Amino acid sequence: MQSFSNKADIVDEGVWPIRRRRILDWLVNETRGERFIDNILVDMCEKLLAAGVPVARATLHFRTNHPQWVGARILWKEGLAEAKIDTFAYGIENTPEFLNSPVNAIHQGSEEVRKQLEGTTDGDEDSFYQELRDDGLMEYIAWPLEHTFGKRHVVTFSTSRPGGFTSEHVDFLRDLLPALTLVSEIRLKNIMARTLLQTYVGPHASEQILSGVTTRGSGATVGAAIMICDLRDFTAISDLWPRDDVIHLLNDYFDAMSDPIERHGGEILKFMGDGLLAIFPLAKETACLDLLQAIREGQTSMAELNEQHVRMGREPLRYGVGVHVGDVMYGNIGSRRRLDFTVIGPAVNVASRLESLTKEVKRPVLLSRAFVEMAGCAQDMDSLGTFPLRGLGEPVDVFAFPERIAA
Repeated sequence: MQSFSNKADIVDEGVWPIRRRRILDWLVNETRGERFIDNILVDMCEKLLAAGVPVARATLHFRTNHPQWVGARILWKEGLAEAKIDTFAYGIENTPEFLNSPVNAIHQGSEEVRKQLEGTTDGDEDSFYQELRDDGLMEYIAWPLEHTFGKRHVVTFSTSRPGGFTSEHVDFLRDLLPALTLVSEIRLKNIMARTLLQTYVGPHASEQILSGVTTRGSGATVGAAIMICDLRDFTAISDLWPRDDVIHLLNDYFDAMSDPIERHGGEILKFMGDGLLAIFPLAKETACLDLLQAIREGQTSMAELNEQHVRMGREPLRYGVGVHVGDVMYGNIGSRRRLDFTVIGPAVNVASRLESLTKEVKRPVLLSRAFVEMAGCAQDMDSLGTFPLRGLGEPVDVFAFPERIAA
């Protein structure tokens, strides 16, 4: 039988953990079934209180890979059944409040920030620490959570106990850090994976991918209202305008058209240069009406954007929208190693041809008879007649928004 008495195999007593406790076993072995780190923080703090550690407030601060938020804070206070989650927009990292904060000190390399709050203000009455005093807290401690590749996040604990934490309390809390680091990194990476997928392929497609729809050709046939939008004269604009101005213009244009789509339940599948492809699945009864409302609100936003352009001495932006309805193949298409989660099918082709037709008929939004009949809006639209569409066998009856509400 192999002996493990060799001194090289013995860890110095007191390195970690200082003392094995039930809460540490719980963090390592019994949190596998909990998906969300905010729930783990609440459970952990309640277990700390039950173990005699007088935690009255705790926070987790994470940097995120999100297009809108530079980071998030999860806040628990004694008596709360659920943690509060706050997100912070880009730019906050340059504010005096953040630069002078203990969280920034940890990000800059400090291994601990510890502050006695009882009986002294040290000239920081208007600071973050004064807010803690006003809440009746007596001591604050912040430590780093070191994730993979040097990504540093922050955990903090505060107490309302007179005199603050004892050395035994601090040892207890410090013992949790390695396990909390592992538990939080797993959850944070799950959140980041979901966020990145939602950012680049949309919420529904991301759920499909995360559920295992990842092989080429996998997917399903779904009924959908389809919308394809394209910006006019973009080639000339991109040739003449400075690069940063072109990027800013595209972002403003996509905001104007995309926000209403997402607000009304549409799924933006891709941005194609200066165009976008979106669907409204017919599983929702109001899908066609939702698409129409999204277009109307997009037109309003584009009109407001064009007013800004005119004031700046620029030409108004023009665009074309093609709308159709039908079955589409919704799933993974591409090479063996590079896939695109998108939709294809004759219905998509009709929407694309209608968008191109807007250039000829000089109407910004064109809709097929199939869509208009399903939406029940024929009486609200102008019938433009029947048009042959390139590459399609049968001509299509085409409708447009009335001139009086066109953008």
